[in-house]
Amino acid sequence: MKQPTEMSHLNISPEEDNSSSNSNEYTTYQDCPRKVPLGGQFSDDGESQNFLPEHNLGKKKYETEYHQGNASFGMSVFNLGNAIMGSGILGLSYAMANTGIALFVILLMAVAIFSLYSVHLLLKTANEGGALVYEQLGYKAFGMPGKLAASISITMQNIGAMSSYLYIVKYELPIVIESFMGVSTGAWYTNGDYLVLMVTVVIILPLSLLRNLGYLGYTSGLSLLCMVFFLIVVIIKKFQIPCPLPVDVSALNETIKVLNTTLSQLNTTAVDYSEDACTPKYFVFNSQTVYAVPILSFAFVCHPAILPMYEELKDRSRKKMQGVANVSFLAMFIMYLLAALFGYLTFNVNVEPELLHTYSKIYKADVVLLIVRLAVLTAVTLTVPVVLFPIRTSVNHLLCASKEFSWIRHTIITVFLLVGTNALVIFVPTIRDIFGFIGASAAAMLIFILPSAFYIKLVKKESMKSVQKIGATAFLLCGFVVMIGSMSLIILDWIHNASSSPDTHGKGH
Repeated sequence: MKQPTEMSHLNISPEEDNSSSNSNEYTTYQDCPRKVPLGGQFSDDGESQNFLPEHNLGKKKYETEYHQGNASFGMSVFNLGNAIMGSGILGLSYAMANTGIALFVILLMAVAIFSLYSVHLLLKTANEGGALVYEQLGYKAFGMPGKLAASISITMQNIGAMSSYLYIVKYELPIVIESFMGVSTGAWYTNGDYLVLMVTVVIILPLSLLRNLGYLGYTSGLSLLCMVFFLIVVIIKKFQIPCPLPVDVSALNETIKVLNTTLSQLNTTAVDYSEDACTPKYFVFNSQTVYAVPILSFAFVCHPAILPMYEELKDRSRKKMQGVANVSFLAMFIMYLLAALFGYLTFNVNVEPELLHTYSKIYKADVVLLIVRLAVLTAVTLTVPVVLFPIRTSVNHLLCASKEFSWIRHTIITVFLLVGTNALVIFVPTIRDIFGFIGASAAAMLIFILPSAFYIKLVKKESMKSVQKIGATAFLLCGFVVMIGSMSLIILDWIHNASSSPDTHGKGH
C-alpha cells in the first residue's frame, strides 16, 4: 500500500478511441501544483478540487498531442511497484502457513490475475468515461452513490494501511529499544501501545498537519528498498535458523513462572518444537485459512493509484499502461512468493501474522535484523502522513467542498483520523484482523466490484451480450461472493474466538 503519485501536470485527456461514441469528449482539470495524493483527489491547495467543464476534443486536440505526461515506462513500473508493495508482504507467510504451499500459490496467482484484469477494466472505463479520478468515475457511473462508494472504499483501504503501519511500530519498536538499552520487557517505555501513541503525537501528527505533504512521497522509494532488503534477509535467515527451533530454556522457565502453567500447555499455545513442525504442508484447511484471500487482496490493492499514474505516463496509451501494470504485478508476484515461501519454510507452523516479529523468538539482538527493523520503522512512520492525506482530502471534499481552507477543520479531521486509527491498533488484538477485514471489504470493492460495475455502466459501445460485458458481469458477481463469503467466515471466526478460552485461540492472538 500504497503511496501517492506526484503529477507533472493536470490536463486530463484520455486516449482517443475512434470506435467510442464518447471519443470526442474528455475532462480537463485546472492547472495546479504537483499535489495529487493516492485516492485520486486532484488539489490546488491541498484540500479542494476544481473541475472545468468538458470540451470538444477536436477544438483542443493539441492538448492530447503536446501536453503528455513525462514519466517513462521504467519509472512508471517503479512507481506502480511502490503503490502495490506495502505492509501486506509481512502477512503472506502466515497466509501460506494456513493454506499450504500449493494452495497459496494457486490463490496468489488467482488474485494477481484478477487484479490485472481489474486494471484492464479500469483503464478502459477511464477512456470511455472521460475521467482519470476514481471518485469521478463513480460519479459519472452512478452519481453521488457511486462517488461515495469509491471514496469510502479508498478511505477504508487507507485506514487499513495506516493501521498496519502502526502495528509494525507496536510490534517492532519495543524490540529495537530493548536491544539498544539492554532492558527486559515490562518497562512502560517498551509497551507497544504507549509507543504507538508517542510516535503518533511526536512525529506523525506534526507531519500530518502540514497542508502539503508532497515531499514525503519520496519515502515510497525508501519503503520499496526496505522491503527488498527485508526479502534478502528472509532468504538468508532460512539457511541460518535450524529446524526444529532451538528451545530457549531460560525464556521458557520465565514464561512458565509468569503464566503459572505447565510445560505441555506452553508448547501447545506458543511454539511447536517438534520434528513434525519442520515438514512443509501443501494443502492446509483450518479456522485461519479464511484470512488468506483477504490478506492477498490487501497486498495487491493499488487501483486508486492506477489512474493518476496513467495520466502521468509519457506518450500514454491504454496498451502501454497495461504493459506497466503487467511488469509491476509480475515483479511484486515474485517478491511476494519468495517472501512468503522462505518465511514459511523458516518457521512453518510457528509463523506469526507479522513475519518480522516472528524472528524475535530466535534473535533478540541480531544486528542485521535490527537494521531491517529500523529501516522498516522509519519508512512506515514517514508513510503514515502520506496515506492519511488523501483520506482527509476526501472527507473534506465530501463535507465542505464549497468552503475555503480552515486550519481548525483541517486539524480536527486530522486528529479524528489519527485517534480512530490508534484505537484500532491498540484494541484490535492482531494485525491479521486488520488485513482480513479490510481485505475482505475495501480491497474486494476496489479490485472486483467497482471497476466491473463502472465498466458495465460507462462502456456504452458494447452490448450486455458481448464477451467483454459478460466477463465484467461474472467478475462483479465473483467480487460479491469473495466479499460476502470472506466477511462471513471472518466474523464467524471472531465469534468463535470470543466465546472460547484464550488457550483455544489461533496463533495470531
